[in-house]
Amino acid sequence: MAGISTQTVHDIFQNMEYGSSSTSFATAQSWLEKHSRTLGFFADGTFSCPAERQMYNVTDSKAEVICSIVCAKDQDVASVVSSASAGFKTWSELSCYQRARVLRRSAGVLQRHSQCVSELCELSQSPTSPAALIRLAQYYTSWAQLRDTLMPVWTPQGIVAVVVSDDCSVYSLLLKVLPALAMGNAVIVVPGRSTSLPALLLAQLFMEAGIPAGVLNVVTGSEASLGVQVAQNPHVNYLTYSGCKETGEDLAKAAAGCGLPMTYSFSTSSVCPFIIFESADLDSAVDGAMELAFRKKKDCQWVLYVQESVCDSVVARLRLRMAAMKCVPHASDADRKLIDTAVQGAQQQGAALIQSCPPPPAGGLYPPTVLCGLAPSCDTVISPPPGPVLPLISFRSSAEGVTVGNHSIHGQAASIWTEDLTLALESAKSLSVGSVWVNCHSVMDPALPLCGRKESGNCTDGGREGLYQFLRPSLTPTLPRSTHTSINYDEFGSAASKFLIPEGFDPSSVPRFYSQLVGGQLRKADSDCTRSVLGPEGTVLAHCPDGGRKDVRNAVEAAIKVQPGWMKKSPATRSQSLYSLADILEKKRQDIAASIQTQTGISLEEAEKEVELSISRLSDWAARCDKEQGGIPFLPQSGSALSTPEALGVVGVILPSSKPILSLVSLLGAAVAMGNAVVMVPSEKYPLPALEFIQVLQDSALPGGLVSIITGDRDKLTHALANHSVIQSIWYWGSIEGCQFLQYSCACPLKHLWLHCECEDEEKGGRDWTSSNPSHQEELWRRAVVWKCVWVPTA
Repeated sequence: MAGISTQTVHDIFQNMEYGSSSTSFATAQSWLEKHSRTLGFFADGTFSCPAERQMYNVTDSKAEVICSIVCAKDQDVASVVSSASAGFKTWSELSCYQRARVLRRSAGVLQRHSQCVSELCELSQSPTSPAALIRLAQYYTSWAQLRDTLMPVWTPQGIVAVVVSDDCSVYSLLLKVLPALAMGNAVIVVPGRSTSLPALLLAQLFMEAGIPAGVLNVVTGSEASLGVQVAQNPHVNYLTYSGCKETGEDLAKAAAGCGLPMTYSFSTSSVCPFIIFESADLDSAVDGAMELAFRKKKDCQWVLYVQESVCDSVVARLRLRMAAMKCVPHASDADRKLIDTAVQGAQQQGAALIQSCPPPPAGGLYPPTVLCGLAPSCDTVISPPPGPVLPLISFRSSAEGVTVGNHSIHGQAASIWTEDLTLALESAKSLSVGSVWVNCHSVMDPALPLCGRKESGNCTDGGREGLYQFLRPSLTPTLPRSTHTSINYDEFGSAASKFLIPEGFDPSSVPRFYSQLVGGQLRKADSDCTRSVLGPEGTVLAHCPDGGRKDVRNAVEAAIKVQPGWMKKSPATRSQSLYSLADILEKKRQDIAASIQTQTGISLEEAEKEVELSISRLSDWAARCDKEQGGIPFLPQSGSALSTPEALGVVGVILPSSKPILSLVSLLGAAVAMGNAVVMVPSEKYPLPALEFIQVLQDSALPGGLVSIITGDRDKLTHALANHSVIQSIWYWGSIEGCQFLQYSCACPLKHLWLHCECEDEEKGGRDWTSSNPSHQEELWRRAVVWKCVWVPTA
């Protein structure tokens, strides 16, 4: 019979050739023809193709043009934002049930048109399973229904901008769009080229499901420049980015100073460890490694770590399985140059090469390649090239395997292979990554949070935890919008300190000299300089150290020695330490209250109330230490998964002037209760209460070095905290210029930022520290943790 292959199953497995594709893409082609193969942006529920606009072409895997797309201009962005403003008003006024009903219909529409969605994603070189997208829509439908019930004191951000790069998947795009819609926001999508067509189709399908006009908008063009234009619009309330690190950094620096909260997920640029222990099923582990490393399109780069005792066996299995494999396509000629450079450099450093066949001299194909015998410091390990290249490193003990797995500056995910469950769970706990797959890889479900560590991101997507980036506490003021100002970032915080020479010196009243707390010890500033502390009437009350970069470095060095041990202590132990701190503050309440009165000029009665509330707040955090434990969500697939909150690491806190002791203990309690170490910078205006609090810390059971308090120029110390690579998060109360500097500087190295503008001529930073609203404590707790999910298959 014509068309029947004479190949046997054995032959197919031997040559491992790709089968012929039977996909005609007829449905997707029909949709494109309906739009004359020219698409504009989607706003106010319709497609718009303004005249006199530049166009860019979308090509398929054969480099053939399948469609042209309009590049939006400034006026187009303004029109889209205006549409989103009207859409948000309509969408936010609906009840949770009404929004959930629309999203439920969206899941049905996705299911009906899944063929077109699948074909269009494939044509755009961004293949995605429609079933995964349908599962996303169904999952967030339920959260739309339950928002007011389970999160009653939270309100939507408003207009949310979702920006993705060219190499971002459609799944990652909807993982941000759907929860934003479910929480009642309007969304403006700025897609990359590979996701432009699927994003436009999905916007049209959501309109068919009944989403009001203007609620979901898609604006096309260069994602970096368009993202900046959207961020600079004063009506946009929040921006989240997903994709490659280079584009994200450019966006962060260009949009700094807009007064817009921004978060980033650099998943596509991450380097992830694939660890094979000697107790693993080697055949399954090798199959998993090859499936990840040699696929056509990878979500991230992988490095293979193999325990020394089984390294030869793993290499032998790789040689056997790779022997008949064909070349794998890669993206571009530029990728080919990177691959050739990396392979040649690895060979020059002594790496052994395993390839299925010699590489072709040029073109878009390259054979699956394993580079054996590399050192962890090799450039190919630190930054593997794109394409089917897998670096391999051996390690001796299980502890060393975890250590080399944490060697990367990234922390997106890890895959570990072992039949020893105890080893699996201990290794998963010790790896500094957001997701750990045990004896599997790339398992995803929207019920589990995706939270990158280190340079892989500073936001949480997925699960209930991922909803909070699209919400804010109802009573918390937002960061005021501003315009980008010209700042010399290199010279920020470098101005000379202003020293005050008091007039009318009274020899009977000599000002006290305070010390700062660094590494658990009372110390002078490294510069030996001091600064005068003025009272309400302008008199000199005391002198405090004028700390700087070296003091911050000493504090962080002490913190990283003690923080891992503090984090590993049981929550009950941390709880008792905080209760002890509250008890000591109770004993010294009169001294602290007197310091507040002297410094701020308020009445003694009001100062005593602040101290009383501070004692209560510390007790709240002590009680909460062992109450936040994550969970085990129910999943549609076989297996189990754990979701747990973990400490950020070292947190830098620039304190507000308002309520100097209450704000200090509220922020300190949140960070320390969750296992973090803290470097705190008191208000320049009111540093004395914090300096008096040092005695409370020294008498407490907290380990020395866990909390450091450094006084001095706020901008100078902010600069030092921002440029320290170990500090994972900065909570800032200060100037608009300081907020802009942090947004610009903390894109590399990436940090979690929580920014608040505090006017120089006002005591209030905008937050009511005396409020007992539960959303305030919930917000503080969520700022103090990152999430880890561990997948354990059972079948």
